[in-house]
Amino acid sequence: MAAFGLPNFGQLTEAFRKAQQIQQDAQKLQEELEVMELEGKSQDGKASVWLSGNQQPVRVNIDSSLLSEGKEAVEAAVLTALEEAYELSTKTMKTRMEEITGGLKLNLPGMDDEN
Repeated sequence: MAAFGLPNFGQLTEAFRKAQQIQQDAQKLQEELEVMELEGKSQDGKASVWLSGNQQPVRVNIDSSLLSEGKEAVEAAVLTALEEAYELSTKTMKTRMEEITGGLKLNLPGMDDEN
């Protein structure tokens, strides 16, 4: 019997079970994201930046021919590669979180579609 519009005990137990499963899956995801390497490249492919799934910088590679193009060219190529890696990392994190939560709409900072 559910009084005052409260869910019955079985529904409440199931909700807690699902919450625990989401928490366990989120911990596993966090571990996966830490070791994941996602690459972003400049348009010409001369600069690459790798971020973890947690958006931590992992490494950078700059083709030596790019260095002869000057400071501004190197900066632009690295920035483009970084933006691409960041976008890929963000999308990967969001997709994996949606998989874990079964598509529940979560309001997580930095994870909205407007960015």
